[in-house]
Amino acid sequence: MLFTEFRYLAFFALVFVVHWSLRSDTWRKRWLLLASYAFYAAWDWRFLSLIMFSTTVDFICGRMLGREQPRWGRKPWLAISCIANLGLLAVFKYFDFFVESGQAFFGWMGFDFPLSTLNVILPVGISFYTFQTLSYTIDIYRGVLKPVRSKLDFALFVGFFPQLVAGPIVRAIDFLPQLDVRKVFARVDVRACLTLFLIGFIKKACVSDNLAPIVDDYFADPMAYDAISAWAAASFYAIQIYCDFSGYSDMAIASAQLLGYQLCINFAFPFFTTNLRAFWSRWHISLSSWLRDYLYIPLGGNRGSVWFMYRNLFITLVLCGLWHGAGWNYVLFGVIHAVGVITVAGWMRRVPTARPLLVRPLHWLGPYITFWFFCGSLIVFRPSGTQATLDVLGAYLWFDTPGTQSVAGTFVWLFPVLVAAHAVAWRGWLSRPWRAAPGWLCYLVLGIGFGLAMQWAAKDYVAFLYFQF
Repeated sequence: MLFTEFRYLAFFALVFVVHWSLRSDTWRKRWLLLASYAFYAAWDWRFLSLIMFSTTVDFICGRMLGREQPRWGRKPWLAISCIANLGLLAVFKYFDFFVESGQAFFGWMGFDFPLSTLNVILPVGISFYTFQTLSYTIDIYRGVLKPVRSKLDFALFVGFFPQLVAGPIVRAIDFLPQLDVRKVFARVDVRACLTLFLIGFIKKACVSDNLAPIVDDYFADPMAYDAISAWAAASFYAIQIYCDFSGYSDMAIASAQLLGYQLCINFAFPFFTTNLRAFWSRWHISLSSWLRDYLYIPLGGNRGSVWFMYRNLFITLVLCGLWHGAGWNYVLFGVIHAVGVITVAGWMRRVPTARPLLVRPLHWLGPYITFWFFCGSLIVFRPSGTQATLDVLGAYLWFDTPGTQSVAGTFVWLFPVLVAAHAVAWRGWLSRPWRAAPGWLCYLVLGIGFGLAMQWAAKDYVAFLYFQF
């Protein structure tokens, strides 16, 4: 059930009406949990058992971790939580990948080890909800969160449908306290919620889904296109991924807010950052901050020598790449960004001693260099096959391609329009007039906006790209 489908709008309308019709918050939670499980079952009802398993294990581990006992007595319960959640990821997401990679390696070495793969379907959203439940048990172990007593509250935290299948990754310390606050519809900023949902719908259905066939056609046969098309297609792919995922996040946040719940911001205009390190603080914020707090800092973070810090950055970003998918292209994507972030970190350590005349031009050029680097890394990120990836990289880096077809015409007029719209949103030039406008005018504009968006939306539904992660 995609957020851009009519059936989701009908589903959410039913959930919304019943939710606010109920007087008891307990019954509202029960209704939302039932609706959340129905929402997930619409993808594949069989995988509901995985969510229930993760919910049960972490609820029990959380209660045991909250007991008064020595630290050594609590570690086994944390280990059970980690093994259960990471075990689900290992089996359903990475088992076949490592088995096939091992077979290929030993075959290259001259050995034959016939191993069987599981060939299981990847459950939608498994990378998101396993990280959510891990944040719960880890925070209890650290002493920054008390275990929740209500099974209903914890089950709703894990299964809350707006963010269930593709994030943002919601932490227990941010969501669980909201379940103790009585929900009042008067506190819901309906105008802001509908505006955010419309923005997300436009990003996904009107921009990302319409760019998808252009990008797919190019990557299907890159050698048929000229070199400029490599830049255009890589840029369009970056915009497609951004609008797809940030659009989904916007609609998820808006849906949750309409029900009285707050989710974290997942994107903060990353394409206007001046360096790659700042880029990762604004791109997929819920993941990058999760990896920072639960992986990078426990590894040692910035403590110790410079090379120790670089090692921690490298491990974190390589695992970030692997989180995105079971493939060596994702690992390489992580390696590329690890090298880029480490290079930026090394440069920033020397900035105070560098000459201002050198620093300022690099600061001005930073957003362009960062965007160029990110687009190039996405060529590796996209699972197009080794030869196609090398062909696109050759065209992107060295202008080496024999093709004559072009997508540059579309790029010339569409790219500036999208950049201008992004800049207006970044500066917030329309937010103040929009807030000052009378309610009837805003809802009229929103209605017209939804009508136009339906007309401009792609004819065929395109699944959210991050569902595969």
